[in-house]
Amino acid sequence: MPHPLRILHLSTRLILGGSQENTVLSCEGQSRLGHEVHLAYGPIYGPEGSLLDRVASFSCKAPDGTQRSIATHEVPDLVRQVSPLRDARCLSQLKALIQKIRPDVIHTHSSKAGILGRMAGFSVWRSGSIRSNDGATAANRPAVVHTIHGPPFMPVGGGPLTRLKISLNNAIYTLAERHAAARCHAIVSVADAMTQQFLARGIGYPELYTTVRSGIDLAPYTNPAPGEDRVSIRFALGLRPEQFVIGTVARLAEHKGHADLIAAIDSLRQRSSNPGSTHTLPPNFVLLWVGDGWLRERLLATVRDDATRRPWNIVQLDKAPSTSVAWANTIPSIPTILLTGLVPPCRVPPLIRAMDVLAHPSYREGLPRTVPQALLCGVCPIAYDVDGTKEACIDGVTGKLVPPGDLTALAAAMKWMHDHPIERAALAEAGRAMCLEKWSTEAMVAGLDRVYRSALARAAQA
Repeated sequence: MPHPLRILHLSTRLILGGSQENTVLSCEGQSRLGHEVHLAYGPIYGPEGSLLDRVASFSCKAPDGTQRSIATHEVPDLVRQVSPLRDARCLSQLKALIQKIRPDVIHTHSSKAGILGRMAGFSVWRSGSIRSNDGATAANRPAVVHTIHGPPFMPVGGGPLTRLKISLNNAIYTLAERHAAARCHAIVSVADAMTQQFLARGIGYPELYTTVRSGIDLAPYTNPAPGEDRVSIRFALGLRPEQFVIGTVARLAEHKGHADLIAAIDSLRQRSSNPGSTHTLPPNFVLLWVGDGWLRERLLATVRDDATRRPWNIVQLDKAPSTSVAWANTIPSIPTILLTGLVPPCRVPPLIRAMDVLAHPSYREGLPRTVPQALLCGVCPIAYDVDGTKEACIDGVTGKLVPPGDLTALAAAMKWMHDHPIERAALAEAGRAMCLEKWSTEAMVAGLDRVYRSALARAAQA
C-alpha cells in the first residue's frame, strides 16, 4: 500500500448521529490500514449520546504489526451555535492543534467544524510552516479536505418573518461555504445531490467535488447475532405478530418529521371512522421511535394534551423497562408510540429488524444512513424526497418517496406498505442488493484514500 499518512479529522460534536458515525468508521478504517489518525471535536453534552467511548477504546493491529489507536482532542470552544467570541477562540485553538499534530491531511466534517477547520488548516497551508516529521509526503503543507454530510441550508417556509429569517441564515451559510470552499483542496459529498446543491449556490467548482458514499459496517445488519433476529427482538419489545410497526431511527429533533408521522396516522384514523371508507386503519398501529432528543417531551405533550386528537397509547421503555414484554397485552386497540430512548449503536440493527417499515420523513438530509441500514436488514423505507435521500430510497425500486410535508401522501404510503406485504418485501430485497455493493466501510475508506492522494498532489503543486 502507499506510505501511511498522519490524518486529523475535525467534527463539531461527537454525538450519536449519522455524520459522526461516518467519521468514526473512517478513523477506524484508516487506522487499520496503518495511518496515524487523530480526531478533534467540541464539548459533548445533551440527550443525543456520545461516540467518545467507542473511539477511546478502539485499538487494532496495522499491516506493519504495530498497534494503532485513535488519538482524541477536545477543542473547548468548538460549539454548534454561532458565537463570534468563542468562534475566534476556536480558530486559535485549531491552529495550535494543527501545529502540534503536524498532519498530512486535515479532514473536516459538519458545517461549523468545516468552516473553522478549513480556515485554520488553510492558514497553516499558506504559511508553509508544517512539514511532516518523518518525511512521509512530498508536500510541505497539509492537504485540506471537507465532507458534506448534509446541507446547512434550511427549507424556506412559515410566515413572512420566519421566511425572512431562514432566507437570511441561508445567505450567510452560502457566503461562509463559498469562503471555506476556496480554502480547501477537495470536497467529499456523501450524495451527488449535495454536490449539485452546493454548485447551484456558486460554492466551489465541479472538479473540487467527489462523491464517496457513507460507509456502513455491514455485518451487524446482514447477520443477526443470537437473540437479535426479528422474532426475538419483537418478543423482547412486547410486540405481537399482528402489530404493524413503522419505525424511525433519528434524534427527536426539529425537521426529523416525527410530528408528521403522528398527523398522518391520525388522518388515517379519521378516514377509517367514516362510513364506507376504504382507508381502514390496521389494528394496533405502532410507531417505534429509536433515539432521543430535545423535542421528546414536547412531542409527547402534544399527543397527550391535544383534546382534538384521538387517543394514543404511549410506552416509554427507557423509563420503565420492566414493562417491555407486558405492555402489549394490556393496551386497547389504539395506535401506540413506543419509545426506546437513547440506545448504543449495536442495538440499532436488531431494532430495525423489529420494524415492518422504516419511516424517514426528514426535511433535510445529506444521504440518511438509516435508509440503507434498513434495506440491509430487509426493511422497506418510506422517506421524504429531499436532498440525497432518493439515491438510496429509489421510488418504486427500493422504497417509497413522498413529497416533503405532504401528509396525505405519507399516510397513503404507510397504508400501501401495510396492504402490499409481497411488493414491500420485493422493494426491500432490491435495496439490500444495492446497498451491499455501494455502502461498505471498505469502499468508503478506499474512496477517501483516493481523495487524499489527489488533494496532497494539489497542495504540493500550489
